[in-house]
Amino acid sequence: MSDALPDTPFNLARYCLDQGADAAKPALLVAEGPRGRIVETWTYGEMRAAVARMAGGFGAFGLPRGSRVLLRVGNTSHFPLLFFGAIAAGLAPIPTSTLLTQDEVDLILADSGARLVVGDGSGAMPSDPGAARVLGRGEIAELEQADPAEVSDTKADDLAFLVYTSGTSGRPKGVAHAQRVVLGRRPMREGWLGLSASDFLFHAGAFNWTYTLGAGLMDPWSAGATSIVHLGERPPEAWPDLLEATGATLFAAVPGLYRRILKYGSVTPSRFPALRHGLTAGEALKPTLHRAWLEATGRPLYEALGMSEISTYISSGPSVPTRPGSPGKPQAGRRVCVLPPDAADQPLPEGETGVLAVHRSDPGLMLGYWGLPEETAAVMRGDWFLTGDLARFDADGYLWYEGRSDDQMNAFGYRVAPEEVERALADHPSVAEAAVVEVKSGEVSLITAFVVLHEGAVGDADALAHHAARHLADYKRPRAYVFVPELPHTPSGKVLRLALRT
Repeated sequence: MSDALPDTPFNLARYCLDQGADAAKPALLVAEGPRGRIVETWTYGEMRAAVARMAGGFGAFGLPRGSRVLLRVGNTSHFPLLFFGAIAAGLAPIPTSTLLTQDEVDLILADSGARLVVGDGSGAMPSDPGAARVLGRGEIAELEQADPAEVSDTKADDLAFLVYTSGTSGRPKGVAHAQRVVLGRRPMREGWLGLSASDFLFHAGAFNWTYTLGAGLMDPWSAGATSIVHLGERPPEAWPDLLEATGATLFAAVPGLYRRILKYGSVTPSRFPALRHGLTAGEALKPTLHRAWLEATGRPLYEALGMSEISTYISSGPSVPTRPGSPGKPQAGRRVCVLPPDAADQPLPEGETGVLAVHRSDPGLMLGYWGLPEETAAVMRGDWFLTGDLARFDADGYLWYEGRSDDQMNAFGYRVAPEEVERALADHPSVAEAAVVEVKSGEVSLITAFVVLHEGAVGDADALAHHAARHLADYKRPRAYVFVPELPHTPSGKVLRLALRT
């Protein structure tokens, strides 16, 4: 599926921006306010020139190829310039959420060994950058005015960027992606997005999220289409106006946003007439939500299943009819199977449930977990990458999700390891033991903490929530606290989280 050999010169930034789009064509539209007023228009020519200047600015630091650059930048047009500029310079950016606490930023900096930290004041910075050089707003402005440089002559298997996700150990771990990762996204154009050069794709997420970086930037730019983002507050009732004002032909968001738009917005089949369909990922699309959206707008939602390590690889789309309850089929060219839960590496037949796996030949597959060769080896079985999802295929090739083979949770499209949340709660002086699971509440699942208190301590959910806010990004924090006299354990002493979900 890949056109790039491991030793062939290949750079992700060049691939995304040099696919033949006319220099005068809009590459990025930045909207603002509840009416979607366009405040910035970046043509392909302007974007190429700006990325070249960023590459020149980064190159002036004289860092070795593959040096990491920690980005602590908000959802502005600076972000894609810094991200693609660093890649064009042969460096490896690390996009991070501005919601991360200082503790979390410190962990990522220490783990990644980043040589540069770029911050615009919109999120917490490291408590002690150590040997890393810190660049603030003034230095970002200087990078934007630097002399342009040629794109680095990287290879397809060279490191392009890192994204940090919750590991099964509860500590964030870096997912290392190669330059070739963008080639692994090509099957999505037809199998999920239905994307062409004439499209205007509006992504609801922030740039630092891999869903936005991929579907909101890499995909439209590599197809010569136009990307749209919005700055500032975006209440759910404003989205119909935003979609109309920007002329979006495709809209990408998590299912929860579609639900809120239906609840609070003015939605009819005559609204946002340019929109052909919506795209969803990050969490499961409930059949009832899809039906409600289809009835209200007359246009479908196409779902995709993916993860940071491989991005989206299962989907429905214009050429793959939706089947309620299923995220769709493997995209064309993908090698996807269901393996037995044990150590066997022979795919199971249709109808049988096992561990969902993707072949290691997929160019979108990560290089591995940064600095964790044993954990990387643990998710490989022969030639297959184990996603950790339990699933089965039906006779028509549609996938049916059966849950996780581990205890990881999903919060607003981010994977969250319960151990990370539990460790933060355990630092509170009142807490003797804590277990965190997803608990069903209507059509949504809430991260819920079950807490055992030290003798004499008083259960105070507000105090625990305040403590969690000091140590965890918002999306990782429990939404409910339940105080219990004890937690269920296995005979070996491990917390039995499954028993808490019921």
